This record gives sequence, C-alpha cells and structure tokens, in this order.
Amino acid sequence: MNRIVILILLLLFTLQCQAQDGALEEYFFESGKIKVVIAVAVSIATGLFAYLFRLDKKIKDLENNKK
Repeated sequence: MNRIVILILLLLFTLQCQAQDGALEEYFFESGKIKVVIAVAVSIATGLFAYLFRLDKKIKDLENNKK
C-alpha cells in the first residue's frame, strides 16, 4: 500500500514539473548557453556512472576475496 501511495505522489510531482512555462529554457536557448548546460549534465552523469562502476568492481573484488 505504501508503494502505491509513493508512486502516485511521484507521478503527481512529475506532472507539476512538466507544467512550468519554460522561461528558463527559452533563456538558455536564446543566449546559446544550452550547450554549456548539456555539457555539465553529461559530465555529471558520466562521473556518476564511472563512480558506480568502480564501486561495483570493488565490491565484487571484496566478495571474491571473502570466499
């Protein structure tokens, strides 16, 4: 029951986020800074995935050493 309530709340929150007018988005497109925003987002995502991959590898090594 808790999962269903949380799922419904998350869905409502995403609908609210999509209902914004997009003034900030227009500013980034008009000023040409959208490329910088995308580059920062890609850099953060790449770093996060690299960290998680490295962490998974270390955990597997620890599990193998324990056996």
